[in-house]
Amino acid sequence: MARRLLVAVLAVALTVMAGLVSATADTLSWQHVPVPAQVRPQAGLNEAVALGPDRAWAVGADAVGREAPGFPLVLRWDGTAWDRQALPGIGWQGELLSVAATSPTAVWAIGRDSAGGTRLLRFDGAWHESRPPRGVVLTKVVAGGGETWLIGARNGAQALLRWDGHGWRDVPVPPGSVYGLHILAADDVWAAGDAAAGAAVSHWDGQAWQQTIVHGFPRAAVGTVLAVSPTEVWAGGTGGFIGGPAGKPIPPLLVRFDGQTWNRVTMPTDFGSVTSLAPGPSGELAWVSVARSQKWGPPGSSPPLVPGPDFLAWNGSSFTEYGEPAVAGEGDSSLLRLAPVPGTGTVWSVGRAGGPEGTFAPRILRFG
Repeated sequence: MARRLLVAVLAVALTVMAGLVSATADTLSWQHVPVPAQVRPQAGLNEAVALGPDRAWAVGADAVGREAPGFPLVLRWDGTAWDRQALPGIGWQGELLSVAATSPTAVWAIGRDSAGGTRLLRFDGAWHESRPPRGVVLTKVVAGGGETWLIGARNGAQALLRWDGHGWRDVPVPPGSVYGLHILAADDVWAAGDAAAGAAVSHWDGQAWQQTIVHGFPRAAVGTVLAVSPTEVWAGGTGGFIGGPAGKPIPPLLVRFDGQTWNRVTMPTDFGSVTSLAPGPSGELAWVSVARSQKWGPPGSSPPLVPGPDFLAWNGSSFTEYGEPAVAGEGDSSLLRLAPVPGTGTVWSVGRAGGPEGTFAPRILRFG
């Protein structure tokens, strides 16, 4: 009798605890995290990478004027606050576009100076300039599986390069353009982009690319890809458009590969662009960010479009919608780049938000 009573009490306690945990999870939201005071007005962030709960990097530019190009900006998270990092010996004007890391002492950032020249920075305990590949205009650096790759163009043609520990070596490129990569190993790389026939995803097996048109609509493209397993790959971007006035809303595009075919996934928003796919602690899809998200309002509403969700949390079968928090004196973000914290449920989002009279401000958000 006493044993049955104890079991019953424990069962009730566990049920209550599970309810509390669920309630806590349901009340989580995206929170605004201030940038350091050293960041000057008119700044923006382009990308971030997290290596753990107490180590993350974000890059962009600050002091950008209507005519002045601004200065490269690097921020570092130490587990408590974001701090601006010194860039000794780096005096050029311009901005940093992308950042990636394979370890705390192997962090890369690429940028563009005011003359249009490519800049490549490396952190190995301190930031310093590294010689970029000759003749290549770089747009993005991507790391994963112990690998670091660069995306860019040479003489107007697509270029991909891989770091071999001593220098940058060219890798064959798939047809069309590549905007994003997910690197699992040197012989297992997924590329998101477009080709003449529409949005394209390509897979590199170490010898050749195999490309698939995942959405054959004019001007459709994907810029982010996440490979969970050989039978689960996601890609996101925009669904393309035909004609229409300038500023016409464009539908977002999210597609999923099941090992056999690519299928479009319905999202609870009608317009915008999927800018990032972020994995959870086990590598499964956890977050989708949608920049400039809008959806149709109720019939007869004016204006006909209302704000849509900025972030979508995927639980394996459905999405939960989240909006970014309001920040006094600032508008919504025009760019949302996700950076998950490995081994945790925490994820960062960086970008830039609208300010008064056509200005903009850096935006850092965190969930978890």
